[in-house]
Amino acid sequence: MVAILEVGAFASSLIVGRVGDILGRRKTIFYGSIIFVTGGLLQTIAGSMAMMILGRIIAGVGVGTLSTIVPVYQSEISPPHNRGKLACIEFTGNIIGYATSVWVDYFCSFIRSDYSWRLPLFMQCVMGALLALGSLIICESPRWLLDNDHDEEGIVVIANLYGGGDIHNHKAREEYREIKMDVLLQRQEGERSYSEMFKRYRKRVFIAMSAQAFAQLNGINVISYYAPLVFEQAGWVGRDAILMTGINGITYVLSTIPPWYLVDRWGRRPILLSGAIVMMLALSLISYFIYIDVHYTPTMVVVFVMIYNAFFGYSWGPIPWLYPPEILPLSIRAKGASLSTASNWAFNWLVGEVTPVLQEAIKWRLYLVHAFFCAASFVVGKFLLPSLDPILVLLLRIVPVRIPTNCSEVYFTYPETCGVRLEDMDAIFGDATTALPTPATGAERASLVGGRVLSPVPSLDIRRGMPGRPVAGFPGFDIDPPFVGVENGKPQLSKKSNSEGVGGWITRMVKRGKGGGGNGKGNGSASEGGGDYRRLDQAEDGEE
Repeated sequence: MVAILEVGAFASSLIVGRVGDILGRRKTIFYGSIIFVTGGLLQTIAGSMAMMILGRIIAGVGVGTLSTIVPVYQSEISPPHNRGKLACIEFTGNIIGYATSVWVDYFCSFIRSDYSWRLPLFMQCVMGALLALGSLIICESPRWLLDNDHDEEGIVVIANLYGGGDIHNHKAREEYREIKMDVLLQRQEGERSYSEMFKRYRKRVFIAMSAQAFAQLNGINVISYYAPLVFEQAGWVGRDAILMTGINGITYVLSTIPPWYLVDRWGRRPILLSGAIVMMLALSLISYFIYIDVHYTPTMVVVFVMIYNAFFGYSWGPIPWLYPPEILPLSIRAKGASLSTASNWAFNWLVGEVTPVLQEAIKWRLYLVHAFFCAASFVVGKFLLPSLDPILVLLLRIVPVRIPTNCSEVYFTYPETCGVRLEDMDAIFGDATTALPTPATGAERASLVGGRVLSPVPSLDIRRGMPGRPVAGFPGFDIDPPFVGVENGKPQLSKKSNSEGVGGWITRMVKRGKGGGGNGKGNGSASEGGGDYRRLDQAEDGEE
């Protein structure tokens, strides 16, 4: 029954990337919430196993939709200096929901009727309904708005996020220009199919998918789903096992708070690496104490389960949800996040299916399996990265191993993304095909990933444009914010800026496919000249 929900989540996470590009992030969140509530209601009123299974599958579809699109939305509305903090706060809310469900289960276990299981199932409907209502009042992603040529709405949202609601705020207008430039440059790359995504951004997609896969293989669902069985295996019996699970849930919630303050200071990598080490040690000790089976085994298992859970909540819990949306470019962000979330649910299902079998077959050795994956995630994050950290240097002094000189070119790289704008991720990965890297972006990349330092000569940076126009961009691109009238303190949007729905989206994609939307002249509309660049002051054929 646990794995049935994950089947629905896996299926929906595969397609929701495309849906999110069509409907927008906000509407996708709303529809995902409605689907989840529907599935929860079917489970609550279930009178047969068939209805229960149907409800689980439908709820899984909603979970897959929300777990894919919410991190994307979160990353697209967050400023770079605290994007990590906001994503970690979101994860804390997620774990509060998990811990609450455990305590609801515990207290409902005292009920002597079918309400003991119907009430906990109904609670998920309440949470889903709150999310649906919240999606009606939040703003749309400004990056999705600009990518779909709703420029007037986009500048209003950006002004609300960055300029205190003032559409003439300098910071807000600069942010608009940066996003619009990135949108127009990516349009020059052509179609946004999955095949093109793997050709151009396979390194980023691999990182996104592997991060989510390791988050599951590191063993969290052995604790989250089967914690009562783990505690029973250690000697706690019946309701006491559920009580220990509830206490562990509180520890889990508290452990998600330190990343709020560390993720944008330390960065993503140190948190992942330190978490992997402690989780590996904790799982190994859980296995050891269950193996020796002495009188203090129950207590020690509880202690190390809590330590494991705490360090997962601090590291491999929040970061794999933060990492994929921020490293993927806007043109394929929803699709790439869709695949990374699908890998999460696929391995989630796998672990959920095999854990009861392995607990019976290999018993205490199960935790060593997941300890091995913790060690593997450390190796991928540490030894295959382009720079040598102090821990690695120390280990190399003890065990001399020759590192290849082309280590920075391997595909298994988890670069640091702390403080980097979403539009500047190309400077880290160097896989953009639209334009050649400039000296400034080359120097930025070198400083972030430890490569060869280049000389950032501002006068050679084509993105800087002419003196006095720091974001002028490429000739032929109009990236200035559109004019938006204000009456009584409220922006007045033109009718053409309103969302046109699926039909309008199809029409726009057809025009873009014919080359009409390549340049982005005016307020996101197509220019007459196609998608070719031209020099300053160079007239088109037939122009005076």
